[in-house]
Amino acid sequence: MSVRVTRSQTGKTPSKPSHPGFVETPGYRKRRTRQSTFEAEELERAVSTPTEEDSEDDIVKEIPNGKANGHINGKTNGQANGQAISKTSEVEHTNPIVSATHPSSKVESHEDFNKADHFEFGGPWGVSALMIGFPALMYYMWIGATFYDGKPPLPQDGQSFQDFAKEMADIVYEHAYPHKKAWAIYWTFFVFEMFCYMYMPGIYVQGRPLPSLGGKKLDYYCSAMWSLYVTIAVAATLHLTGLFPLYTIMDEFGPLMSVAILTGFLNSFITYVQALVRGAQTRMTGSHVYDFFMGAELNPRLFYWLDFKMFYEVRIPWFILLLLSLGTAVRQYENYGYVSGEVIFLCMAHFLYANACSKAEQLIVPTWDMYYEKLGFLLTFWNLAGVPLSYCHCTIYLANHHPDEYRWNRVALTGLFIAYLFVYWVWDTCNSQKNIFRGRERGTFQERYSFPQLPWKEIKNPKSIPTSTGDSLLCDGWYGKARKIHYTCDLFFSLSWAAITGFTSPFPWFYPLFFSVMIIHRARRDIARCEERYGDAWREYTKRVPWLFVPGVF
Repeated sequence: MSVRVTRSQTGKTPSKPSHPGFVETPGYRKRRTRQSTFEAEELERAVSTPTEEDSEDDIVKEIPNGKANGHINGKTNGQANGQAISKTSEVEHTNPIVSATHPSSKVESHEDFNKADHFEFGGPWGVSALMIGFPALMYYMWIGATFYDGKPPLPQDGQSFQDFAKEMADIVYEHAYPHKKAWAIYWTFFVFEMFCYMYMPGIYVQGRPLPSLGGKKLDYYCSAMWSLYVTIAVAATLHLTGLFPLYTIMDEFGPLMSVAILTGFLNSFITYVQALVRGAQTRMTGSHVYDFFMGAELNPRLFYWLDFKMFYEVRIPWFILLLLSLGTAVRQYENYGYVSGEVIFLCMAHFLYANACSKAEQLIVPTWDMYYEKLGFLLTFWNLAGVPLSYCHCTIYLANHHPDEYRWNRVALTGLFIAYLFVYWVWDTCNSQKNIFRGRERGTFQERYSFPQLPWKEIKNPKSIPTSTGDSLLCDGWYGKARKIHYTCDLFFSLSWAAITGFTSPFPWFYPLFFSVMIIHRARRDIARCEERYGDAWREYTKRVPWLFVPGVF
């Protein structure tokens, strides 16, 4: 009987290092069988910065007692300081390449709304490259982070590209094969979050009128805040009881990433085919490749209330990102008896981020993503795999290295904690100020409470500039001190996540680099839209309020 010898055993393929913070789950051996088979329109629109065009018809409704669909009665802590969190730092991160194709959020006529899409992203060939290229990039970064000590994998001297590619493929096969356990972990989490979506306490939010439905408004159920806290509680219980150690998701990162990638493709395929079978497609181009990428159906749902676009935006990407950091923390505590300050920093940052996404979930409803974008590969893959498993390289680096290898000076680390919390306060309150201002102006403001409640969440008697559209541009509070101040905060967050790891590895810097490019693009687009819509009022605003960034960047 012959015995299979792997490339790692012959010395041709790098072996997975035995890092204390990133090891295989004890007692489990992977089976290598074949049986186990870009930018959402930012929530910035919803928080109504001077560039956005909010719908005045959005309605938030509390859950009535005894609702027959099984929703639990109660109010969710739905907004930051009872208000909005800028999704330029939340939902926007989930799909940084989508809304660039649609510069306006005005309600369109039925004819315009259903007009066939024109090709973006280079058409069928371009989207094909994206569907192949980004999963390949995710594997490449993971291999470098895990098997090359954080360095980019490169061919050795004299090694052909063909041999190098085969070496990379062997690593993926041996260490990222989507085995049954990985499918069970990912899909148990997926179904659990669906359950939380349906049955945790929340609020109803009515969407914008859809031309394709004759002006009908869809109802959305927003329960992400309680879903987050229940998820954390269940994860802690499973870890403490030993039923499912939280660091397992780090130990099985490679297989889980493969499952997430396959799930992104699988869910996209099912959504696309069922839309064609049911005749629910809209704005089709005639190219199956391109339409698969952009999507066929606008609002695919399950059990009426579970809107898949809404479901994918928050719970899957940001909850996974937080759980990965928490898993790294408990692994460190088990191995060293303490958790490094750098890992604690990431846990704090990712909790604040996931918490902000969750408590502002209802502000996703009126966005361009919910109103106009179809659910295709772009939205599905980016949320199910791209965001949680490519933005997490700061966590992977800390998990793969001993704290002595990246330890910050204690004074500098304390300063970073303080700076981060200060910027978070600015970010939270600037959007709270804007949302309260807009709500009071339109008579739709509702006082809501959520964690954290921060000082200066509202400006009394704010200064503003009236416009010809009937809205006013807030030029007081944080938005009176600097234009695009929330972008500054977002950029600081992304840079901080990378900086905590140092400069040894380039992979943690993928996220801030990628995000910075999108910020510049978005700011330029927003300015053009504001100049067109607000005219003289916008020019007056720019005279009063200075840039926080260097103006020439935009």
